Amino acid sequence: MKKIVYTILAALSLFSSCSLDENPQDAVSKDTVFSSESGLKMYSYSFYNMLPSGSDAHRQDAMCDYGAVTSFNDFIREGAYTAETSSGWSWSNLRNINYFIENCQTSTVSESVRNNYLGLARFFRAYFYYGMVVRFGDVPWIDEPLGVNDERLYAPRDSRTLVMSKVLEDLDFACNNITTTSSDGSMVTKWVAYALKSRICLFEGSFRKYHTELGLTNTADEWFTQAANAANEVMKKSGHSLYKAKGTAASYRALFTSDAPVTSEVMLAACSSLSLAVLNDANWYWTSGTYGPRFSMIRTYINTFLSTDGTPFTSKPGYETMSFYDECQNRDARLSQIIRTPGYKRDGVPAEPNFNGYSYTGYQPIKFSLDPTSYDDGSLNTNAIPLFRYAEVLLNYAEAKAELGTLTDEDWANTIGALRSRAGITGGISTKPTVVDPYLQQNYFPELSNATLLEIRRERGIELSLEGFRFNDLKRWKKGELMTMRWTGIYVPALNVQMDLDKDGTTDVIFYTGSKPTGLPASCTPVKVGAGTQQGLSEGTSGYLTWSDNDLRTWYEDGRQYYYPIPALVMVKNPAITQNPGWE
Repeated sequence: MKKIVYTILAALSLFSSCSLDENPQDAVSKDTVFSSESGLKMYSYSFYNMLPSGSDAHRQDAMCDYGAVTSFNDFIREGAYTAETSSGWSWSNLRNINYFIENCQTSTVSESVRNNYLGLARFFRAYFYYGMVVRFGDVPWIDEPLGVNDERLYAPRDSRTLVMSKVLEDLDFACNNITTTSSDGSMVTKWVAYALKSRICLFEGSFRKYHTELGLTNTADEWFTQAANAANEVMKKSGHSLYKAKGTAASYRALFTSDAPVTSEVMLAACSSLSLAVLNDANWYWTSGTYGPRFSMIRTYINTFLSTDGTPFTSKPGYETMSFYDECQNRDARLSQIIRTPGYKRDGVPAEPNFNGYSYTGYQPIKFSLDPTSYDDGSLNTNAIPLFRYAEVLLNYAEAKAELGTLTDEDWANTIGALRSRAGITGGISTKPTVVDPYLQQNYFPELSNATLLEIRRERGIELSLEGFRFNDLKRWKKGELMTMRWTGIYVPALNVQMDLDKDGTTDVIFYTGSKPTGLPASCTPVKVGAGTQQGLSEGTSGYLTWSDNDLRTWYEDGRQYYYPIPALVMVKNPAITQNPGWE
């Protein structure tokens, strides 16, 4: 969709204004677009440019609590992010949408057809405003294209309650009027609209519940109810289901490595096309030591993957010092489909975690990258990257119902139980949990004593890993401090000892201090730790591999990072816009 050349839109020159106080361009004749269904359809293609491209989609969790990276974002570096460096206050997409809504009124197109495309426009307006509210909090609500002298260009921000009520109106209109109910994964359907509604309403309900300073706690349940009802529509009527045709060993990762969207589960994707040269850079990003951030998952997160019998991995005696091979055995099957584990191969050759220029922790992601190495050196990937999928809807439903206190054992079995069953987990899939996992609680949610909610949050963190949900989830749960979690990796029993990570009889890595060891087999990568490096071991000469202990991340105690600062230039142009607290 990103490669669609919308000729009509370019001819109309409607979209050169990229800020609320820039002058919009005059339009040429509108008849070509708005007098026929084909014109409306052509215009609607422009809305899709708001969605992430394939290369953007697979890196949406670039800033989250479970990823160690080369250099972390300035947003969580003390004193490094300010109103002067902030961005994102852009309104060109909104003007494009509002122009369409205002002019899609001609009687030459039937009302049902017009409402279908109006529903699509309002879907994208809700999508736009959701992003703005998540980023900035209160923002101006604008529902028509503004003229050059319109006084609302210089109006103050509207309240969250007003803006989100308007977003809900747009979502309801989209759900009720979009007529498309199936696609090849490249187009928004009625069910994608319901999925977006469940996503937005769950976010808003959680944000209002846990951010008590807003004074909106008493309205949270209204949003949880809307989230559950929207998800239920998808679950009962859409025909979508969890993909598991190939069994638990491969079905999960296939969702992210298939060239064509797996439309039984994937509802909307950023599609690729070799013939159109529409490709993404997933392999380059997830395997290169220089192109991407060398994103490596951390041990605290990896420890949350359950054992296959449904019990916490951290309930096993000696889990703290298990070798990489041993900790990967008899685990949730998604572990081996999200990171490199023993048995993983590339080009038919065993491929252990790459410490030679990539992995900092030993937990190297493979979720979006293709196994052939021929894809590694550029934007060459042909796989479609999911943007909306049925699994998220199940998670949204389960969490909203649990927050309302109305989740039943049947609900659990149909949502969390179904996801875990696909992952090869056999225990605890038919009834809600009643016992709190102390590891999960202590390391992530010490304030939460509801065992069911804890497990839903565990499941969400695993099932949706790397798909762009994590930072927003932490924000809505008011758990931003998890962004400062220590980055640790695999357990290393001793320095200067060759390690066979996959137990195939060939050593893979040796961690050392001082002089580089000599006489190593070609397969064994030497990694220096300690003085002069950012790599280390948690106990000095043994322990968990650590990264960047001396480069601390910051989550301000005043909570300012739950919003981004309004860019300084915005307030220069419009003094009625006030700054978010803490960023003044």
